[in-house]
Amino acid sequence: QVQLVESGGGLVQPGGSLRLSCAASGSIRFKSLAWYRQAPEKQREWVATISSSGTTNYVDSVKGRFTISRDIAKNTVYLQMNNLKLEDTAVYYCNMAIGNYWGQGTQVTVSS
Repeated sequence: QVQLVESGGGLVQPGGSLRLSCAASGSIRFKSLAWYRQAPEKQREWVATISSSGTTNYVDSVKGRFTISRDIAKNTVYLQMNNLKLEDTAVYYCNMAIGNYWGQGTQVTVSS
């Protein structure tokens, strides 16, 4: 059983930045991890993935603004979010593909 714990969410103004963290209870080496988000009354959507080899992919709406990265030594994946927009407001979840593990989520609210 793997536990994923997200942190770093909060309230930020449009144009601001946040960095989310996802700490895994086990090694993330050779694992693909992703960030998803779910806005109120909307389905959960995929945001970004970092593969076991370090390749990154993003949904079009966040390209150029969000960066997914990892620190294997710390078993942690990050999501740096810059130039945040109102539509980025959502609960952000971390996912490990192998075993389909999910964290509890962290709330990001973008509001003026």
